[in-house]
Amino acid sequence: MAKMQAGQQPFNIMIVGQGGRLQYEALVFVASLREMSPQFSGGVFVVEPQPGPLWDHDPRMSQDIRDALLEMGAQVVPFDSHVFGSSYPYGNKIEGLAALPAGEPFMFFDTDTLITGELSELPLDFNRPAASMRREGTWPQEELYWPGYTAVWKSLYDRFGLDFASSLDLSHPDDYWQRYLYFNAGWFFGADPAAFGQRFLDYAKTVRDDAPEELVIQSLHPWLDQIVLPLVIHSFGGGRPGPELDGLDGDVTCHYRILPLFYARESDRAVQVMEAVTAPNKIKKLLKGYDAYKRMIYQGRGQKVRAMFDRNDLPKREQQIRNQIKAKGFWIR
Repeated sequence: MAKMQAGQQPFNIMIVGQGGRLQYEALVFVASLREMSPQFSGGVFVVEPQPGPLWDHDPRMSQDIRDALLEMGAQVVPFDSHVFGSSYPYGNKIEGLAALPAGEPFMFFDTDTLITGELSELPLDFNRPAASMRREGTWPQEELYWPGYTAVWKSLYDRFGLDFASSLDLSHPDDYWQRYLYFNAGWFFGADPAAFGQRFLDYAKTVRDDAPEELVIQSLHPWLDQIVLPLVIHSFGGGRPGPELDGLDGDVTCHYRILPLFYARESDRAVQVMEAVTAPNKIKKLLKGYDAYKRMIYQGRGQKVRAMFDRNDLPKREQQIRNQIKAKGFWIR
């Protein structure tokens, strides 16, 4: 069990470590956590999917990345994929929860997250789980013959015996996407990863394999985790995060997702942190093994992207930002 911080319940952190881009992101995440949140003394679990019949390749991290994570005090914990694997890699965040210590509060982060402040100062209430509100209305998608937002979401709450009405934000009108509980799955937290993960897995399998008829024309890929997460959080008595957690996706964490987008739209503070925590030679040597980090950070392409945009007057849609970066030849993942 993690040591208690003053005024805060101890908790563990989980990220997914996987070969390819995610292992480099995991390295940056842990480096930024150690640099920017020195008071955090909980466990840092990098859960790693293992080869098996559901993977068409070896999903494990390279040994040099694993060694660097261990050196920074993270624990690399294996787990087996029983439901998703290559067909839906986002399922790692669901199945990987089983690798955490049961009964201990946890917080999950996508690996493409930068820690920019002191996590231990956040007033997290693990008995009221919540998740990131930094999202767009990506699901469900409006279709010509669809039954509407209310019918789609209510069918899911009904399927799992949940109270739909209490999940609604009545400050928004009926059939407007923000009225309905919908999160970005980039971070979420709860009281018990075993219970949370099992319910997350059960709900996800049910929606994937036996979705209500109201979803018949809706795509579940890649949105399945974000479709199910609100239902899981609501079932545990949670909901939208309050203003006391504004530091998440704010001054304490930055979910940057892809480096060109990071340089285009995130704060000067976040960019300074990114470039500081990736500067040490031990980190630099490893990150140069991935082109996006080499070109955007170490060869200065990120600063060229940054000069293209006014952070106070960004295009309203992410796709517009992407298109402008691509037009200049600066896009890289």
